[in-house]
Amino acid sequence: MPTKSNNIGGRGGARPGAGRKKTAVSEKAKNGNPGGRKLEVLNIPEVEGVEMPKPHDFLSAEQRDGSELQAHEIYTETWNWLNKIGCSSKVSPQLLERYAMCSARWIQCEEMTNKLGFLSKHPTTQKPIPSPFINIGINYMNQAVRLWNEIFQIVKENCSTDYDDAAPQNDLMERLLRAREGK
Repeated sequence: MPTKSNNIGGRGGARPGAGRKKTAVSEKAKNGNPGGRKLEVLNIPEVEGVEMPKPHDFLSAEQRDGSELQAHEIYTETWNWLNKIGCSSKVSPQLLERYAMCSARWIQCEEMTNKLGFLSKHPTTQKPIPSPFINIGINYMNQAVRLWNEIFQIVKENCSTDYDDAAPQNDLMERLLRAREGK
């Protein structure tokens, strides 16, 4: 029987995101640095003139139904929040784009579920089946949450001060509700 150390068949080993998350620098400093290692506190100065990296055009591409994808707005809101708390240079634009795209696609699937309902017809039997937009939406939502956790972990590890401001992730449900109202 193969052991984990053989890694036969691609099994075993550390999984991305598994394990205990790192403690925030501000929390370590507040608790007297229990590990005893030297803390690397980043004092990020207020930098004037830092511009948001230009998001790719596909984040605001026209959709088949004529609407515009909301990923560009989500990207901009998230980058502005990161810039406000001084962590915009720590999060890659590609990570932000993936998060924005997954969040926008999740909202799009929710809109389609609202428009078309929870049931669909099977293409061959014509019997009712669950709408495919439900599972697609769940997958996009899970990806968006994983990507947000990655972004937030970077913020948590690099911020030396506490922040009480609202994060863009908290506003996704509100964005979904606004989309339902057609605003």
